[in-house]
Amino acid sequence: MFRGAIVAIVTPFKDGRVDEPALRQLVEFQIERGTHGIVPCGTTGEAATLSFSEHEQVVEIVVEQVNGRVPVIAGTGSNNTEEAIRLTEHARKAGANGALMISPYYNKPTQEGLYQHFKKVAESVDLPIVLYNIPGRTAVNMEAETIARLAEIGNIVGVKEATGSMKQITDIIALCGQDFHVLSGEDYITYPLLCVGGKGVISVTSNIAPREMATLCNLHFEGKAQEALAAYYKLLPLCHALFYETNPAPVKAALAMMGKITSEEVRLPLAPMSEANRAKLRRDLQAHGLIP
Repeated sequence: MFRGAIVAIVTPFKDGRVDEPALRQLVEFQIERGTHGIVPCGTTGEAATLSFSEHEQVVEIVVEQVNGRVPVIAGTGSNNTEEAIRLTEHARKAGANGALMISPYYNKPTQEGLYQHFKKVAESVDLPIVLYNIPGRTAVNMEAETIARLAEIGNIVGVKEATGSMKQITDIIALCGQDFHVLSGEDYITYPLLCVGGKGVISVTSNIAPREMATLCNLHFEGKAQEALAAYYKLLPLCHALFYETNPAPVKAALAMMGKITSEEVRLPLAPMSEANRAKLRRDLQAHGLIP
């Protein structure tokens, strides 16, 4: 259901508000260049600083603009289970194809707490759910055995795995089987994950290079290993460049340099990129041919 290069799309802001025209244009940019799916309101979409009404607005805009052309997996996670249910139910009503649910952050739940949290949401809302494991932001790693337990619940269909650990990735695939969608949460590990049976990536880099990331995945699915490997190494410098500072400040700066958004505004406590890192990023974009 969910595979290939799925963009974790930014939420453009202008004067403190969601820039709806820019968001719609970004959706079109993605679809025109072959992206396989779109995730609004993820980490890259600054979901943590969106109000409930803004969160719902962004999901609705993306679903409407996509109009069924690619899957939309709405970010609906929270450290509060009832809030996660509310956001997931809204995504269902808005017409999203699935929900991406980050592990509860700050609370530091046990593995049983994680299991019960996701189980309650899955049983409360009839929508395919992709778990999101990113212990660097949540302080708790969702262990492979816990993910395998959750995979037994019918509408929990995959995981965005952002530990960067190939051991964790291969353990999940071994325990959950090929019907479970293991997606990379780290762009730099996309091709290794595909090679061990993963299904794709929920990508930051796809914001600025959607065709290239989609091509990498397509080449792999077509069995063209050497071409896919070459595409991976060509993209790798961009994957690293977009993390010179905390995501999504670099990718928003890149999109502004490319003329895809009019403002690279991020919300506090995030801050715009430093001038030194901005200069490095500009050189990387030029080297990749994305700006003059």
